[in-house]
Amino acid sequence: MRKITSYSGLVLVLLILVGLSGCTLPSIHIDRGVAPAPLATATSTSPPSPINPTFSPLPQSSGNSISSLPDFSSIISAVRPSVVAINTTTSMMGIFGGTYTQEGAGSGWIIDSTGLIVTNNHVVENAQSISVTLEDGRNFSADTVRTDSVADLAVIKINATNLPTALTVGDSSKLKVGNWVVAIGNSLGEGISATIGIVSALGITASAGQGETLYDLIKTDAAINPGNSGGPLVNVAGEVVGINSIKVAQVGVEGTGYAISSNTALPIINSLITNGFVSRPWMGAGLYTVDQTAIRQLGLSVSKGVLVTQVAPGSPAALAGIRQNDVIVNIDGTDVTTVDGLIKILRSDKVGQAVQLTYWRGGNQATASVTLIETPR
Repeated sequence: MRKITSYSGLVLVLLILVGLSGCTLPSIHIDRGVAPAPLATATSTSPPSPINPTFSPLPQSSGNSISSLPDFSSIISAVRPSVVAINTTTSMMGIFGGTYTQEGAGSGWIIDSTGLIVTNNHVVENAQSISVTLEDGRNFSADTVRTDSVADLAVIKINATNLPTALTVGDSSKLKVGNWVVAIGNSLGEGISATIGIVSALGITASAGQGETLYDLIKTDAAINPGNSGGPLVNVAGEVVGINSIKVAQVGVEGTGYAISSNTALPIINSLITNGFVSRPWMGAGLYTVDQTAIRQLGLSVSKGVLVTQVAPGSPAALAGIRQNDVIVNIDGTDVTTVDGLIKILRSDKVGQAVQLTYWRGGNQATASVTLIETPR
């Protein structure tokens, strides 16, 4: 049979079949492909107006203005020989009676070539033995210890010669947030090492435990671990601008290091060296920051200030006429709203100095002159 390959042949066959069957020819659609879409008709539209037709392209930095990081290796190599490891033993009372020996580790730094070393009070407090190890491996026992628990500072003396150069104390008031600092010390009791970071904040107040509060602290993200306490925090000039003291480390919070500022520490260090103790002014009053509880329970007429909770008999406050439940609101022209703020002002005053207090007693405001005396020991 001949194969029909043409379109006309196919139509002829269909016509014959329709005629034979007596049926009507159905409509036939032959799809030869999808027709192309018509071209879009060009329309006339206005371009967006410029934001600033006179704008000049922004200059691109060449990167030459970016200064390089400090050479921390030279800073560390200059400071490290004057940083010491301190190891202590302390006799502790057991919970079932008897005693046991507890070992501790900390850091210190040479402040004078005669053998004077600065550290923290909590590093050497109540220690039965204190040993000092220099970078060259020499070991000495501390023969003199002077401490100040309020500021968490201590000075110890060793009988040694040919000591490394004493470190230079810098001016912590010149620090700025973002400045580079290096913490050097006996981290984890594993020998002298260094960590770097920046100054995160200045003028911080923090609890040091046992009811003590430290003021004017430097906050840094330089890693400070157990054993670093007492070591120096130095600036890029290798000057001691702080003394590493405490660390905040709790679940969910990255470790944050604190250092006692050099400007706060230096007068105390000098006093420990020259006097053997620190003389602080004392007013003789128990204090409490006014809050809503105090206002409600005592019916205070002021919402801010420092509440006097008690007055020591014969104290400067008592002699000046200050009474329990008085609310101090100003000292020497400076408003005070917290206990920390008032104590910070008092610590900057001197023994024998008269300070002027403004306070409220009930609904009446009054003033008093309080002559400070040395804190009883």
